[in-house]
Amino acid sequence: MAERIEGHGGQLALAALRAYGVREMFTLSGGHVFPLYDAAHTTGFPIYDVRHEQSAVFAAEAVAKLQRRPGLAVLTAGPGVTNGISGLTSAYFNASPVVVLGGRAPAFRWGSGSLQEIDHVPLVAPVTKHAETVLATDDIPRAVGAAVTAALTPHRGPVFLDLPLEVVFSVADVDAPDAAAVAPVEADPDEVARAAGLIAGAHRPVIVAGSDVWTGDAVEALRAAAEALQVPVFTNGMGRGALPPGHPLAFAKARRAALGGADLVVVVGTPLDFRLGFGDFGDAAVVHVVDSPGQRAQHVQPAAAPAGDLRLVLTAFADHPGDRVDHADWIAQLRTAEEAAKARDAEAMAADTDPIRPARVYGELRRVLAPDAITIGDGGDFVSYAGKYLEPAQPGTWLDPGPYGCLGTGMGYAMGARVSHPDRQVCVLMGDGAAGFSLMDVESLVRQRLPVVIVVGNNGIWGLEKHPMQAMYGYDVAADLQPELRYDRVVEALGGAGETVAKAADLGPALERAFAAGVPYLVNVLTDPADAYPRSSNLA
Repeated sequence: MAERIEGHGGQLALAALRAYGVREMFTLSGGHVFPLYDAAHTTGFPIYDVRHEQSAVFAAEAVAKLQRRPGLAVLTAGPGVTNGISGLTSAYFNASPVVVLGGRAPAFRWGSGSLQEIDHVPLVAPVTKHAETVLATDDIPRAVGAAVTAALTPHRGPVFLDLPLEVVFSVADVDAPDAAAVAPVEADPDEVARAAGLIAGAHRPVIVAGSDVWTGDAVEALRAAAEALQVPVFTNGMGRGALPPGHPLAFAKARRAALGGADLVVVVGTPLDFRLGFGDFGDAAVVHVVDSPGQRAQHVQPAAAPAGDLRLVLTAFADHPGDRVDHADWIAQLRTAEEAAKARDAEAMAADTDPIRPARVYGELRRVLAPDAITIGDGGDFVSYAGKYLEPAQPGTWLDPGPYGCLGTGMGYAMGARVSHPDRQVCVLMGDGAAGFSLMDVESLVRQRLPVVIVVGNNGIWGLEKHPMQAMYGYDVAADLQPELRYDRVVEALGGAGETVAKAADLGPALERAFAAGVPYLVNVLTDPADAYPRSSNLA
């Protein structure tokens, strides 16, 4: 006989979420969702509140990314939900299982003009896997279970439920919810065998592994496949660190040489989007390995495209019984290119120039970041350098906005990272443009005793726009910020600490003070506005 639970709508919703491992709530206070707060407060369920709803969703997404389980954001009705839509959209592009519970104006007065009365579902449906209004209190456990199951089913993603006022405040007596298991998707074995044969038979294969390798808990399977088939591996997103930097098959700097010289590119757990030249690798054939059929690229005709649980697919690659071409010469060729690029990077990261070059910032960070540090990128130009110069030592330690490219993730991601890993370093790398989106939420970190280090690359411009516009038109507009603005004093005013660094020699000591401070600490680095990250176009 099933256990029964009696309570208001907030208690029923939290009981259902607990069954799926949800352990905390991110929110900005609103009367429409008071029962959810009551359910949390009276049962010791942690509540973390923010100053803008997008930060609540980004914090929930950081939890979902780092812990590979649902993250919860609770948003009040109307503007509370609409303020969170950028966060939902980022989670959708990043395949993050975020659950957003929204308040809603009362159903029994719908159409009469209640406070913040708007139908959220049509707004969020295009950027969620499941969006629903729950119209009866006793239906809340069922709706929560269906939504979370959808969020966790590959290809993963965010879900949304809104609860009308009278539904969430009313009481019901229902069966206690159980979590539904999500069965793995098994790829077509013939397609898997075809892909494995192509890899084994290629002379110059390359693997590019992305975030879904981490999310799908397929890191060990990736290593096994790479080692069994002796294929060099590059990574992006949360796939970074899947092979540690010292692994003989791990590469980061020789990507141009690899993708330009490969005869087969195997892309695992990441889309063939602008980050990978839209899947155009010249004469190389493409194998695209995805976690669900809907993720197969439609603009590229791959030689094989297994779709299913990445652990199962990669394990089958490792167990491929056929002959394998010797890739030793190809690996040695890439290693030579890798070491040459590392030497060039080392020179750039040691540059003793004033104004400070962004590369020098990352050279100093490499000295102080622990192997298990959580590094968060929130910016354009400055964070592009982070992707080039920082090499995560472990998987699941790198957070960036992902392919949607939404700025403002920094403080929310920092909150979710600190809650997920209270004993690790958490470092936010932020452009001065991005600082304008979320820096006020330093107050939330201070108030809730969540220390992080924030490094701002302060060049006084929108770097990804100013330089390309100058190149295109010979002038730029709407691309300047206040030069040498004291973002550290903003953090000090909010209860944290910080300092401005103008000389390269002062960077190392400043970062050491930041990581030892025990409070949110901002290192405001005045970087060279003429030093732009090289790219053919940021408009692709």
